[in-house]
Amino acid sequence: MADRSTAAVDVADTSGEEPLTAKAGASTGDGKSRERDTAPQSTEETDRAGSSAAVSAPELHSGHKLARRYRLEECLTRLDGFSSWRAVDEKLRRAVGVHLLPAEHPRARSVLAAARSAALLGDPRFVQVLDAVEEDEIVYVVHEWLPDATELTALLASGPLEAHDVYQLAQQISQAMAAAHREGLSHLRLNPGAVLRTSTGQWRVRGLAVNAALRGIDVDSPQRTDTEAVGALLYAALTQRWPYEDDAYGLSGLPKGMGLIAPDQVRAGVHRGLSELAMRALANDGSTASRQESPCTTPDELVRAIAEMPRIRPPEPVFTAPPEYQRTSYQQGSYGRPAPRTAQTAPVVVPPPPLQTRTGKVLKWGVAALLIAALGLGSWQLADALMDRDTPKQPETSQPADTTDEKPKIATHKITGAAEYAPDGSPQNADSVSNTYDGDSSTYWRSRSFVDGPRLAPYKQGVGIVYDLGAKKDVSTASIGLRYAGDRTTVELYAADSMSSGTPVGSMKKIGTTTTQSTTAKVDAKEAVTTRYVVVWLTHVPQAPGDQYSGSGYKQAITDVKLRG
Repeated sequence: MADRSTAAVDVADTSGEEPLTAKAGASTGDGKSRERDTAPQSTEETDRAGSSAAVSAPELHSGHKLARRYRLEECLTRLDGFSSWRAVDEKLRRAVGVHLLPAEHPRARSVLAAARSAALLGDPRFVQVLDAVEEDEIVYVVHEWLPDATELTALLASGPLEAHDVYQLAQQISQAMAAAHREGLSHLRLNPGAVLRTSTGQWRVRGLAVNAALRGIDVDSPQRTDTEAVGALLYAALTQRWPYEDDAYGLSGLPKGMGLIAPDQVRAGVHRGLSELAMRALANDGSTASRQESPCTTPDELVRAIAEMPRIRPPEPVFTAPPEYQRTSYQQGSYGRPAPRTAQTAPVVVPPPPLQTRTGKVLKWGVAALLIAALGLGSWQLADALMDRDTPKQPETSQPADTTDEKPKIATHKITGAAEYAPDGSPQNADSVSNTYDGDSSTYWRSRSFVDGPRLAPYKQGVGIVYDLGAKKDVSTASIGLRYAGDRTTVELYAADSMSSGTPVGSMKKIGTTTTQSTTAKVDAKEAVTTRYVVVWLTHVPQAPGDQYSGSGYKQAITDVKLRG
């Protein structure tokens, strides 16, 4: 089953709730796929959620069918009077996403109107609305589900993007928003969770008009709001930082009190033209980049500004030099030719003469004497052995064998870096990965709390971390400290080619696997594997009680990881 992070569901994300210049009067929630992070909500979040608390989300269940066609599979979000589901279109046999809310919901009419307007746009750069219906006192919106797409939040978890990728992001998203505004549509919740990159490299936007309608967001200057949002996306893609003081979408904000500074002053090596473009799109009291270009206040102005920039080409592919060419004997002109003959003839070996001389006789008698001496010595040793048989033996003091060199010590590799491995684009707790190799058993990285278990599939194939050893080394065993015991934890070890989460574990070389019910897990390989990057992958987790970070459910935390070879 596909995970929510690659689908067209983003209405429940609360990171950076206020859409830049917009003021949202809507609620909050977590909205993770079969995951729940039950840390206490802030007072501000609770107050914002009270506006529509009187209208509850429709009480539906998995297996319920809408219009005898859309079968609900998994509830992804339930808050603020509406719910979002992953469903199956049984008529076309494909996965779809569905937003549900009661017909008496105060925003039901605006959601229907926004969904039908977005469906008429038909721009392939947006996740398409497939259906918008009011039926049996329920309003539901059906939209595309993109299993091959990755959120920008997941892409930024491993670092900033290349200049060419940021250029493509700016060009495609600004053109898409310009086309939407020409038709009178706006997004108002354009953030890293609403932007997807498909496997073909195309950027797509989800939730056009619908996400804002579900949240009740309305602003006086929608074009300025969406333009500033595009500027924030560019800033985050260039620097891996959110261009405001508050942390949001898994990104750290700017230092407090410093104000908005250009991306090329935050991080070295940032493309100057893209840095200026991001500053022109952001609302920053007229302060742009060093050239002091005029700010862009609409998506159309942003499109024109990008068109005036020199095109940024993709990086040149790196080719390895082929091995040195070796000429064959055929190409050297010797194939099929007889080997040259030398004029010299082989010397005739004369056999030695028989031992009939005086010296030969002496040699024969010498050999005979040696044989007689050897026979005498052997007879004496045999007699001595027979005499020792009747003599009582004295007890011998056994000396302990020196086994210090029998088994060589296995070296523990130093881990130089790590990142959360999330091929589905839904990281668990990316900021605490370093706690697993800091030498402190009291710190840890934790997964979220899952409803079903111990096996995470099919809702989630697994959770894990990829470690960098700094160079290629032999890995034959791994010791993993766990926080929760119980039935049961399964750990798999893989050799990866890079720190990227884009490679599925099925295409990696498996080092080993183990299952444990205690707080320690040891993985031993049949033979050592040479690799620089090692993935620790959890496919089964035990049930554990709730704590200050998450509620009770199936979850696990890693305290220490040691890789040896």
